[in-house]
Amino acid sequence: MRELNPKAIRAPFARYAHGVEVPAGARLVLTSGQLGIGLDDAVPDGAEAQAALCFANCAAILAEAGMGAGDVVRINAFVTDRAHMAAYMAARDRWLADVASLPASTLVIVAGFTRPEFLVEVEVTAAKV
Repeated sequence: MRELNPKAIRAPFARYAHGVEVPAGARLVLTSGQLGIGLDDAVPDGAEAQAALCFANCAAILAEAGMGAGDVVRINAFVTDRAHMAAYMAARDRWLADVASLPASTLVIVAGFTRPEFLVEVEVTAAKV
């Protein structure tokens, strides 16, 4: 994968790339949006804990395909309030801490999810040659 961060536009605001080039022939994995809910149906308090669980769920899906965080080319994330942005970004940045080539990333503020206790949802796209 190759990060695309043209010098002609402002650098990314945080730990992500403006674009990612996926080489021909790469296998793709797309996850559904993952909520901060555990195998035991527990939903942790707070956006950062929920985001960490969202990323853990994404990691489990990627592992099923023999992939990991380093293979992610795009993250789409949704939070229910601007106040949750920093907590989400802290969890995302921890998940990407050891990743050499950063994915593209979008964060959107939404009105809510299927249950009021959900604060964050994350979906990823990964590619591996």
